[in-house]
Amino acid sequence: MHIVYVYMTVFIMAFFAVYSITPLIIRFAYKSNFMDNPEARKVHKKAIPLLGGIAVFIGFFVFTIYVILTTNYSFDKKTISYLAGAFLIVFVGIIDDKFGMKPIIKMMGQLFSCLVFLYFNDLFNLFGPTYISLPILILWMIGLMNALNFLDNMDGIIAGMSGILAIGFYAIAFMSKTPQSEFISLLSLTFAGSVFGFLPHNFNPAKIFLGDAGSMFIGYFLSTMGILAGKLAVQHQGNNHIYFLLPVLMLSYAIFDISLVSIIRKRDGRKITQGGKDHSTHRIGNAMGSAKVTALIVYLINTIIVLTTILVFKMSSVKLLVLSTVFFAGIFIFFGNKLDQIPVHLPENINDNKEI
Repeated sequence: MHIVYVYMTVFIMAFFAVYSITPLIIRFAYKSNFMDNPEARKVHKKAIPLLGGIAVFIGFFVFTIYVILTTNYSFDKKTISYLAGAFLIVFVGIIDDKFGMKPIIKMMGQLFSCLVFLYFNDLFNLFGPTYISLPILILWMIGLMNALNFLDNMDGIIAGMSGILAIGFYAIAFMSKTPQSEFISLLSLTFAGSVFGFLPHNFNPAKIFLGDAGSMFIGYFLSTMGILAGKLAVQHQGNNHIYFLLPVLMLSYAIFDISLVSIIRKRDGRKITQGGKDHSTHRIGNAMGSAKVTALIVYLINTIIVLTTILVFKMSSVKLLVLSTVFFAGIFIFFGNKLDQIPVHLPENINDNKEI
């Protein structure tokens, strides 16, 4: 089968598969009482089914297998470890969604999934010695898992946002034209089809939530794609390591949000891990008065970032890459200062509300 048809097929089939199975998972969540109940730090006013992450993961997993079976790829240690790391983080998320989990235990699960992916993909020495590379990569992966977990606070936000970012990673991989780029392109389109298939059920008013299983899986996917796409970009640009800035630029909104809430909570004497309606999305929502408009604004911001990243990569300019990264950093600092002035609601029992 021609690779172009495989690209189209995995995206469309993953979309319709997840779109079709999500109502079944909603019914199962109701029957098994797998629900997210309203509380002070949350936006929704009634119990909403969780397990949306299962629908997204099933779509991604099944059609990744389909890609392997219909192309020249095989179940090598890198592919198996990638899927194993994804399965582990989804499993940790399901337990946390159902029973709750102490942050340290949750982080240990995240760490284990990171090590499975990094070790079997031979990435321990990506930036040089292991003692330099490994802490950077673990911080990147765990940081993004929690960043996406934090950002999963309003209907449709990270489902739509992550689909846009996955399309961006597809474009970077497609333009890289290295031996590994084709498979990464297919993984990105499989993921994009899965989250876009879930989005109609998750957009405001949401019928189902991703849960920690879904948000951490999305964080796992985006962080690993950042590493793999960054590696492709470096190879494509003559092993120029400055191109590892490319995934930083691509994922800058997620980095911005977790930085914003961490800095503000630390400044105000609150725990960083506490829950609260003080994220960038909550502040935009308070200003705009609409969850739908907030989601569309976040989609627009990430679309602009993705298009900028693709253009920077296409032009093969180190200067432009550095300037673009610095420019968006400056924009987000300015944006964060403005958002900090928007009043937010903080629950009285803040010490009892945990986000990780």
